Amino acid sequence: MSKRLFTIGYEGLDPERLRDALQSAGVAVLADVRAVANSRKRGFSKGALKAGLEDAGLGYAHLRVLGTPKSGREAARADDAALLKRIYCEEVLETAGGIAALDELSALAEKAPTCLLCFERDPARCHRRLLAERLAPRGFVVEDLFG
Repeated sequence: MSKRLFTIGYEGLDPERLRDALQSAGVAVLADVRAVANSRKRGFSKGALKAGLEDAGLGYAHLRVLGTPKSGREAARADDAALLKRIYCEEVLETAGGIAALDELSALAEKAPTCLLCFERDPARCHRRLLAERLAPRGFVVEDLFG
């Protein structure tokens, strides 16, 4: 039996639309996979995001280790998917800390419907896609949400 994993980018969303999208999909936990959980957008910095989600009955987990290094974020902004993948795999997913964090994410998502969060709206231009690819062999089927 396959397990469902969701992804969403908050680019273009407000906190209310994010919560609505999560609740409509049946998400129980938002896994924040940003290296830096601060945002210039109201309601998307770690504390405000967590409080707003908890008020709506949703869980929040910040998996900072699974965030994209600065050089990877720059590659994503330059729309260089190959460079983003190389950087993210080498500097995150193929490290002891990254492997442990991916195992933590997998365990979290096995317990409750979980959604990966980052900024980028297009999952093809974000490391969320790389995380989803690593979780697919563990039986996860990924659905991208757009709010």
